[in-house]
Amino acid sequence: MASGFIAFLILTTSFFPFISRAGAYRPAPAASPSSPTGPPVPVPACVPSAAMAPVPLPLSAIKAGYWPSWINSTSPPSSINLSYFTHIYYAFVELDNTSFELVVTPSDAGMLADFTATLHAHDPPIKAMLSIGGGGGGGDTFANMAADCSTRSAFIRSTIAVAREYNLDGLDLDWEFPANPEKMASLGDLFMEWRDAISREAAETGRPSLLLTSAVYFASHFFLTGDTPRSYPADQMAVSLDWINAMCYDYHGSWDTSETGAPAALYDPNSNVSTSYGLTSWVEAGIPPTKVVMGLPLYGRTWKLKDPADHGIGAPAVGLGPGTDGVMLYSEVVNFNTENNATQVDDEITVSVYSYAGTSWIGYDNPWSVTRKIEFAQEHGLGGYFFWAVGYDKDWSISRGAWDAWQS
Repeated sequence: MASGFIAFLILTTSFFPFISRAGAYRPAPAASPSSPTGPPVPVPACVPSAAMAPVPLPLSAIKAGYWPSWINSTSPPSSINLSYFTHIYYAFVELDNTSFELVVTPSDAGMLADFTATLHAHDPPIKAMLSIGGGGGGGDTFANMAADCSTRSAFIRSTIAVAREYNLDGLDLDWEFPANPEKMASLGDLFMEWRDAISREAAETGRPSLLLTSAVYFASHFFLTGDTPRSYPADQMAVSLDWINAMCYDYHGSWDTSETGAPAALYDPNSNVSTSYGLTSWVEAGIPPTKVVMGLPLYGRTWKLKDPADHGIGAPAVGLGPGTDGVMLYSEVVNFNTENNATQVDDEITVSVYSYAGTSWIGYDNPWSVTRKIEFAQEHGLGGYFFWAVGYDKDWSISRGAWDAWQS
């Protein structure tokens, strides 16, 4: 089996290559930065890490999902079965590369209003979160913003103002990925100043404090050959963030078509490229376990087998399989399996699932593997899980199974 090096060399620059279906990034917004009309936001201060008390641990399990706003026409917020979630993220808004304020397009403005109203009308209300960035969100722009206190301040003030204008419950940073130790240090400064501003805004307005989370690499550090060695500022993240969303997927995919691979394996007997290693590394780095939230994919990755008779994990392949650029939503996987009488295998060694029909091979998660992953998360005292992405499930089968598994 492959070591995963090629996959992760690509992943260091793009962890959401499938945000609008298999490699097509969301188009850059063509709009001016939003100019919220609410009360002024306190000016963030450059504060040392010692000046802040740690954010309290979550009181209950996080059962979250990212909702890609570009699927609104086919899967609007009203179509989401909110019974299976505690938090949903609006994905994504970006930031202006000059002012470093959030860009809220007219389309975003209308959808955000509907998004928050729909989530808050549910009984019990669902927390509405705003995610900033994404796989195509502009790493250089984030780096330029985070490098200086004044530009961090402009960004922070804009995020809080937008969150309050649209009645959101929290903010999420998805910077993929700080490229060297210096940018990781800037990320730590950003989180500390962001939390300080959030706390002061809540104290001055009397409103509940906004949640602050971050989508992060599957592991706390970049360790593969070809990576620039670097680690996340875990000490600062542990005190400033409510939790982290570890993106535990895309371990194998279209960047290596020489053999099949489990895209989101819980275990890998041949390497550290696995969900178990990644989540454990975050706890060992100093993030409290209940602030570590496990990412689960609602999509599969596909290969074309070299020999239909050789169809295990690591089998020789000669290209991409069915789907768009080698990606299939979970709902599409289920339909493909039925229509093609595919053989499905629940692999106990990796805790992952694959199916094959002729030369077509698909690696993915299903209710069985997700339940096993949730058992792992609970055994290690982790804080919950999230899905990429809401709307990709088949009749809510995985979402429902995950919710039920965490109840037990």
